[in-house]
Amino acid sequence: MYRKLLFTFVMAVMLCSQAFPQSDASAAHRADWFREARFGMFVHWGLYSILGGTYNGHTMPDKSFPNGNSWYAEWIQQRLEVPPAEYRKLVQQFNPVHFDADKWISEAAMAGMKYFVITAKHHDGFALWDSKVSTYDLGSTPCKRDLLGELAKACRKYGLKFGFYYSHWQDWEYPGGAWPSFSKVKVTSEAFDQYWHKKCLPQVKELIERYHPDLFWFDTWGDDIEKIHITPERRDELIGMIRKLSPQCLINGRILYSNPGDDIDFLEMGDNSYPDKLLEKPWQTPATMVHSWGWHANDHAWKPANEMLGFLMSNISKGGNYLLNIGPRPDGIIPVAAIGRLRQMGGWLIANSEAVYGAGPVKMPSPAGVVLTQKKDVIYATILRPQPENQVELGIPVEKITSCSILDTALPVKFEGTGNGVKLRVPEGEGIRVVRINIRP
Repeated sequence: MYRKLLFTFVMAVMLCSQAFPQSDASAAHRADWFREARFGMFVHWGLYSILGGTYNGHTMPDKSFPNGNSWYAEWIQQRLEVPPAEYRKLVQQFNPVHFDADKWISEAAMAGMKYFVITAKHHDGFALWDSKVSTYDLGSTPCKRDLLGELAKACRKYGLKFGFYYSHWQDWEYPGGAWPSFSKVKVTSEAFDQYWHKKCLPQVKELIERYHPDLFWFDTWGDDIEKIHITPERRDELIGMIRKLSPQCLINGRILYSNPGDDIDFLEMGDNSYPDKLLEKPWQTPATMVHSWGWHANDHAWKPANEMLGFLMSNISKGGNYLLNIGPRPDGIIPVAAIGRLRQMGGWLIANSEAVYGAGPVKMPSPAGVVLTQKKDVIYATILRPQPENQVELGIPVEKITSCSILDTALPVKFEGTGNGVKLRVPEGEGIRVVRINIRP
């Protein structure tokens, strides 16, 4: 009996070792859910939210400061030159009494979003959880709740993937963390190494082991950082640690924007940046509803829901995702203007989801203001703005088309052949509409 058990054990080990290469296949499919998700919520929230873009009578943007001409309220400490000691006092004011994780995530789910990313630590260095690595954290505030844990639980409840923004490069609180290029503080590679191994890596490890995130959103920009701070060696060290602790966790390209390497899972575009061509690797655009990412009480430049839906559909037509940001108020309430836009977008997505989730790009030219997606034997022409004489010409052989209709109402759309393809005669209507074009296999 013992020999049989031993033989079974040895065979199991051998089979496991032979099966190990399947992990490469598993890695190849790691981002499958990301490709299909298409739409996510980004949240910038922290100590900076308390100031709301204003400090000591100055409101961002403020050109009276050398580097104050920015709307990004999460940068207020640097842009309006808030003394570190004064900024740190905000720790005692952070107490989001109206925070409701279920409310946040339910709104994201109703909006048609499939994943959620929050700033666990932004550049100011404040950790939005009770960290054992640093006392500059949620555990030092009057708030005695596990905010990230509540959000993770709500994401599981509503079926959303869950991720963290973690500022692995800049950290304005911890000795050795990088500072902005315009700052007088310059950090050597040796000093940065202390921050890297004593705060950055331990906190990322802590986030993985405590919350089991589905993705990490890292943030870098510029071409000079890999010489001093996020070198390729440090990049690979961080990636290797994440892969070891959580093999299915996704990593974005901004881990080292100028040189992301081959082991990232998706590319990250610049802020509110939209490619003009199809990209083969999974990618996304991080985007704002207003100018700022963090809560700015005087930023009223709200984008219309239709404009943001246009960005979403345009990205999908080029193989990408849309990560739309909200900056909650310091008390934990999502601004009403943001809720209104989320619900508008969600209503449209309910009616037109077929053209979004699981749909991919079509390698075919389309008129300006029209984007194309496809799912099996159906092509979807999303009309973002009115077309001349309500006509859309596409390079689809007319004999391949079996029927056309408006997706949400099933209203038939007349079509006729042209020398180069087909002309759709779209009935008059308002807003963004999708034409469902059924084609023969």
